Amino acid sequence: MKVVKTIEEMRRLRQQTRGTVGFVPTMGYLHEGHLSLVRRAKENDTVVVSIYVNPTQFGPKEDFKSYPRDIPRDLAMLESLTDIVFMPEDAEMYPAGYDTWVEVKGITEGLEGATRPGHFRGVATVVTKLLNIVGPTRAYFGQKDAQQVAVIKKMAVELDMDLELIACPTVREPDGLAMSSRNVYLDPEERRGAAVLFKALTLAQELWKNGEKDADTVLHRMMALIKQEPLANIVYISIADGKTLKDVEEIKPPALVSLAVRFGKTRLIDNVVIG
Repeated sequence: MKVVKTIEEMRRLRQQTRGTVGFVPTMGYLHEGHLSLVRRAKENDTVVVSIYVNPTQFGPKEDFKSYPRDIPRDLAMLESLTDIVFMPEDAEMYPAGYDTWVEVKGITEGLEGATRPGHFRGVATVVTKLLNIVGPTRAYFGQKDAQQVAVIKKMAVELDMDLELIACPTVREPDGLAMSSRNVYLDPEERRGAAVLFKALTLAQELWKNGEKDADTVLHRMMALIKQEPLANIVYISIADGKTLKDVEEIKPPALVSLAVRFGKTRLIDNVVIG
């Protein structure tokens, strides 16, 4: 496994690489969800993983400085799975005077985009840069960040990027909580309460399977369930068209049921697709 810190060296290694390249972009502090993407990427001849906590996707009051980091641990986890780890510094990705941004309209306006202004501009920009630097055949993303996946797919199509984007299933803890680097912020009581996110999503699926098509009815049932958990503070709950991500009144597959809930200072997101 080679650890690379400059764009120049990453490009040189890419030029020397033959066959297909699978790429998994991460912000580090890896967990089983990330590793499932890396294992899937092993269907390629070469696997590249990036570790970069991208400052431009964090808002001024968000957790950029406190975001969990443990590079030695990450590298140990990747040792037997990865060929190249790309770990650029901020000055490498955003040198002095940097002023070019990728902005995807429409699909970014609701859900996470509505509550985290500027977030997807940062995501779209850094992913574009990483894809240009690494030049993968295929790139792998987790379905937990469903809106991010939709944004990146739209961006790749509209910017004529020559690669395949693969969304992989969300990996969950035994109680259903979606694996996330931010779960480490939760204290034991918050961690127990956080299981309510998946319970609410499962309730939505069950209601739909039992014939309930009215989005408002399902949303109110989900809200009532989450409010039974005293530590949970709902940021949003949405039932949206699976392609446009616009909120719907009648649930028709594929529909994206997504939510963001705070436990103390920790903001958790999750989703399921109906149909």
